Amino acid sequence: MAGKKPTRRNALGRGLGALLDDSSNSKEAGIVEEPRERKPLRERSAAVGSISEVQLDQIEVNPYQPRTDFDKEALEELAESIKVQGIIQPITLRKLNNNSFQLISGERRFQASKLVGLKKVPAYIRTADDQQMLEMALIENIQRQDLNAMEVALSYQRLLTDCSLKQEELGDRVGKKRSTVNNYLRLLKLPPDIQAAVRDGKISMGHARALISVEDSVFQLDLLKKILAEDLSVRKVEALVKQASFPDEPEEKIENKEPSKEIIKVQDQLSSHFGTKIKISANDKNKGEIKIPFTSVTELNRILEIIDA
Repeated sequence: MAGKKPTRRNALGRGLGALLDDSSNSKEAGIVEEPRERKPLRERSAAVGSISEVQLDQIEVNPYQPRTDFDKEALEELAESIKVQGIIQPITLRKLNNNSFQLISGERRFQASKLVGLKKVPAYIRTADDQQMLEMALIENIQRQDLNAMEVALSYQRLLTDCSLKQEELGDRVGKKRSTVNNYLRLLKLPPDIQAAVRDGKISMGHARALISVEDSVFQLDLLKKILAEDLSVRKVEALVKQASFPDEPEEKIENKEPSKEIIKVQDQLSSHFGTKIKISANDKNKGEIKIPFTSVTELNRILEIIDA
């Protein structure tokens, strides 16, 4: 029997660690060895491969940062935490010259520190080229933040174009299945108004995927208006798309009926697996649907992680 397939979280962790770890003496990815003679942090120089305190005004933001929008309230909460507890996890920088550094990861901590009025922050100092900067920024954000679907799609596209990666290599680099990467990249084919709706959370990625299969952009935009006006479910949008593509085929209806013991058993198993109440509906022809409810974008991403694991 083949060995256990590593979870995606581990794949991402290894990917980030491998990119960050430029020291041949490191035993584990992402771990920096302290000098044998431990000096006070303020006395250490900003040497590559060390943890040092760096002036905020010497730090440039990461031009390859995939996140374009930071929640103001969440940033203020982080700032309050830093004010009380300090920065628990150092940010990661690359050294440009003796007095200049560039963020690799930790922009939220960097911005929150500025809000608090800090002059210095603790930081890992690394070496990285532009390609590594982009890859690390993307992987770090996917691991620790909920990028919206359009930010992920644009970041994947940038990895393909700026880093000259092939599409089949991209999934391995970011620890995602190739089908998942393709689904994100397909979002970039949608009209700008639909992309904006996905970015702003007005429609889900499921809605967008249903609209991708529509070739007529005018009909896509009409459907978008209908989704927003009537709060249509993904299932309903898929039915409308199917009806438009095959107008002679009658719309299939699923009648509500008392679930069988087998269905109830499966519902309970799925509910336990996903950590949320699952609903299964089926008709006499054994056709139906599975509903997986969620209450927030964070919970939706958690469910998607389980599905794609």
